Amino acid sequence: MRFLKVTGVGIISTIGNLFLMGIKIFSGILFHSQAMIADAVNSMMDIFSSFMTLMGGHIGSMPRDGDHQFGHGKAEYLFSMFVSISMIASSIFIFIAAIREYGVHEVQFSYLLLFTCVLTILVKFGLYLYARCVYQKTKSLLVFSSMIDHRNDMFITFLTLLSVVFAYFHVSILDTIVGVGIALWIAFTGAQIFLTSYHVLMDKAMDEEEAEKIRKFVLQQPDILGLTKFESVPSGYQYYLVLSILVDGEMKTFRSHAIADELEKAILKNFSSVMAVTIHVNPMQKEKRKHR
Repeated sequence: MRFLKVTGVGIISTIGNLFLMGIKIFSGILFHSQAMIADAVNSMMDIFSSFMTLMGGHIGSMPRDGDHQFGHGKAEYLFSMFVSISMIASSIFIFIAAIREYGVHEVQFSYLLLFTCVLTILVKFGLYLYARCVYQKTKSLLVFSSMIDHRNDMFITFLTLLSVVFAYFHVSILDTIVGVGIALWIAFTGAQIFLTSYHVLMDKAMDEEEAEKIRKFVLQQPDILGLTKFESVPSGYQYYLVLSILVDGEMKTFRSHAIADELEKAILKNFSSVMAVTIHVNPMQKEKRKHR
């Protein structure tokens, strides 16, 4: 089900971006709007991002196997890194093109440019709402990347709209400024996605706020006297936990392991961010206070 939702975002985004890219290229070249051409290149990168969403969602949804015992979840972050690199590369291209074309052609005002901008904003707003809804259910970084990209595109196209309006008054410099601004915006967003993907691929620990919730949950369980180890390793959008709990030293081994099994089931049931848990049981004197 999660795979279908992530894939759906990729398919719908691809269709929407293909349509928008076509009309942006046509109107941008026809009326010499560098801002619109930059917007079209941005849509081209969006198509690539949507394709990466499809590929990453497919691989990331594969179940565990003998060679990948913690699943294929990191594929989403690997493909997200590809997307971020392509975004940074495209931003460099847009930046250079915007500077090079300054003063070469005067932007021609056109109602077609205005229509293209308004249509793009409306389509991107719809895609943003759809991706946002799916992200809230899946917590997929690929879907999050698409959601943020759609949101950014609305602001980018709004800037393009301003450059078109100023072209009516024969103020062409804003077209170059918008082209440069779009390039910087894309580069900034790409860097953010790159860092997020990098941290997961480098096994960055779970967010401290979520980790603290799990610690408190563990220490609230009866018969658990302390928590001495809490380690987390990411696997896609979920984490593999390694815990060491303290129980009464006089407790029978069978009972202590039953407590560990019950705790594992409770954590998996109450925390969707956890994929699997390994719990080590250590004895201690019961009169000692709980601690971490």
